Amino acid sequence: MSLLIKGGKLVNADQSIMADVYCENGLIKAIGHDLDVPSDAEVIDATGKLVMPGGIDPHTHMQLPFMGTVASEDFYSGTSAGLAGGTTMIIDFVIPSPQQPLMEAFNTWKEWASRSVADYSFHVAVTWWDESVSQDMATLVEQEGVNSFKHFMAYKNAIMAEDETLVNSFSRCLELGAMPTVHAENGELVHHLQQKMLSAGITGPEAHPQSRPPEVEGEASNRAIRIAQSIGIPLYLVHVSCKEAIDEIARAKSEGQRVYGECLAGHLELDDSVYKNPDWATAAAHVMSPPFRPKGHQEALWKALQGGTVQTTATDHCCFCEDQKAMGKDNFTQIPNGTAGVEDRLMVLWDSGVNKGRLTENEFVAVTSTNTAKIFNIYPQKGAIAVGSDADLVIWDSTKEHTLSAKTHHQKIDFNIFEGRTVKGSPWITISQGNVVFKDGKLNVVEGAGRYIKRPAFPTIFDAVEKYNEEYGPYQVER
Repeated sequence: MSLLIKGGKLVNADQSIMADVYCENGLIKAIGHDLDVPSDAEVIDATGKLVMPGGIDPHTHMQLPFMGTVASEDFYSGTSAGLAGGTTMIIDFVIPSPQQPLMEAFNTWKEWASRSVADYSFHVAVTWWDESVSQDMATLVEQEGVNSFKHFMAYKNAIMAEDETLVNSFSRCLELGAMPTVHAENGELVHHLQQKMLSAGITGPEAHPQSRPPEVEGEASNRAIRIAQSIGIPLYLVHVSCKEAIDEIARAKSEGQRVYGECLAGHLELDDSVYKNPDWATAAAHVMSPPFRPKGHQEALWKALQGGTVQTTATDHCCFCEDQKAMGKDNFTQIPNGTAGVEDRLMVLWDSGVNKGRLTENEFVAVTSTNTAKIFNIYPQKGAIAVGSDADLVIWDSTKEHTLSAKTHHQKIDFNIFEGRTVKGSPWITISQGNVVFKDGKLNVVEGAGRYIKRPAFPTIFDAVEKYNEEYGPYQVER
């Protein structure tokens, strides 16, 4: 149960140092040189390698029932694939059906996730509203360690949250010390544009991005931000994909509002030309929401990540194979939305970020791990190489080349959106809870070894929010 990593360069979000790391019983016990460790400790020589906090993917959908099918990736295979890519924790989404009690859905997801081989946590979606939802939110925060709630502004006639639901849920989040998060797309506009496409006889995957243009994300982003501003609560926008949404976040931050943005590895790298592929299955494999954007938005996202407008990176990992995508063969609105990436994220971000000078190695750690841990209040348990932190680490070989492919990846899907791309820089060893679970391309995992991680309410940002709201809150004139 003890492990010594010698000779590596430790890379945290704030600094890089040459030091050894000693892990025992799943925790980091000592950092330094010439450490006094048990004679039977397992020793890893990390000379010439980087030792970094394991990646945290704050946006995955394992085993998700969606659009008449179920995602092909389950929690066992999905967390295994994550470990193969250096990601040691995921935050997945509990998505109740309309009128389904939140606690009932939460218990279902927790049962599914019990097979995880790496640590996990949950955001819980608010898809409808009544007093029972308010009560369940309190139970989730106070007893189950859930400190974030998701709101879909898209998917009309399914899980879309109307403005009234946003207002009620955001207000409850403020009371409970939980972070509201939003999928920002105007569901009414999307529905209208989908019908317009179908009426024009455009039924293929190319209709998907045309029915969800950047404007519908920009509008919804602005609306969610303004609602949060009016209520006086921080806000986290998931999978920001376009310049219009970035501009709304930047404006809000320039006005002193607490707004966080998340972007996906796929949106940073791919553009909407993928939907013009003459092969229907290839085009459909890229159908996700928001869709991949026209050229130009990718560079805007990179600049937002570099400049701090966007703080975290994720994948929205949601796998559907070719036969599942074929459900929408004659109607693009029936193509299950989702692509993979939990295994590829760190390698793609290193190759396009660090290798091209867009990110330093420390900024890489920040956007793949530390910032997520801070925003969702599990830092420094996660996201740091520090004494007392969880021994979730990735030993990174910055010189190692790896070709991304559906033929070789561990993800349970028959397609890879980065197919054939060779990246420079990839995991050599992944360590979860102090155990070597991936080395030299081979997994060594134990089903059920992953732990459910509770996240405390009221992260420190709420201290500032409370003081601000008191200072600028409602006032009464005595007459």
